[in-house]
Amino acid sequence: MEFLFDFLMRLVAQFQSPTLGFLIGGMVLAALGSNLKIPNAIYQFIVFMLLMKIGIQGGIEIRGADLSAMLLPAVSAVIIGVVIVLIGSFVFSLLPGIKREDGIATAGLFGAVSASTLAAAMVLLEEEAIYFEAWVPALYPFMDIPALILAIVLANIHLKKQNGGKDSKVDVWGIVKESLRGSALSALILGLALGLLTKSEGVLESFYEPLFRGFLSVLMLVMGMEAFARINELRRVAHLYAVYAFIAPIIHGLIAFGLGYIAHVTVGFSPGGVILLSVIAASSSDISGPPTLRGGIPSANPSTYIGSSTSVGTPVAIAVCIPLFISLAQVVFNL
Repeated sequence: MEFLFDFLMRLVAQFQSPTLGFLIGGMVLAALGSNLKIPNAIYQFIVFMLLMKIGIQGGIEIRGADLSAMLLPAVSAVIIGVVIVLIGSFVFSLLPGIKREDGIATAGLFGAVSASTLAAAMVLLEEEAIYFEAWVPALYPFMDIPALILAIVLANIHLKKQNGGKDSKVDVWGIVKESLRGSALSALILGLALGLLTKSEGVLESFYEPLFRGFLSVLMLVMGMEAFARINELRRVAHLYAVYAFIAPIIHGLIAFGLGYIAHVTVGFSPGGVILLSVIAASSSDISGPPTLRGGIPSANPSTYIGSSTSVGTPVAIAVCIPLFISLAQVVFNL
């Protein structure tokens, strides 16, 4: 009962947070037909800035961290990404009216990670003074890449069977390279390398840190406008995608919370790290995933996986899952 009350209070408080406020503001502007446009180049630049800050900070932390403590959370991130795709693909295979490759692509996008949701969760944890290891955002590619690869492999195996085995084999290394070349992962990995190999504390504190929250608010505004625009796409496909997009982030986050708890008990993974791992699992990719899946599964309908992720999955991950897992951590870890 105490958990439920705390969660509801946090849920209400979340609607007063600037992060969610900008997200909802973007949806309202789009619903009212506003002509406000944020050029895609600015959107890409903001994502770059946010991920560079996260990467540099993570790299600095990794420099002095006990690498053995990172191993189990990293392995957990890989397992979570794979399990999300397997569960999602199985669930969609049971549902009527769902094209198999559409279901697999949707499961792949929900197994991959959202940079905007990750940034929003970090801000909220900092506001609540909940400690987490700064290297936790570096778990992003450990979950993101295996999920995308597995989804593309499963879809191609299905298509190969459908075509009587006439298709060529899946180029796994090509998928890995394509994922690493994506703008989100490129920025994050570059930031990690700079933080790890250079004395970048000065540029982090004087340049990236002061701009972080302002850029995040603009990113949330763009995400809100995009979410409303994708609702119309989602209406044109099976409504079961919307149901999945609402429930799946919560289930995925709970799976991650369980594995994060095991890491907490065995290697001292912080409660804040467990929350962040859960939110990463609850998120669905909004930057690197869509172009990778479009290239890897060209026969899948983008309206299904992008529409369900952007219009339902991301708002649920930010508005519901972040307060949910903070409340759960308060009960489990007695924060």
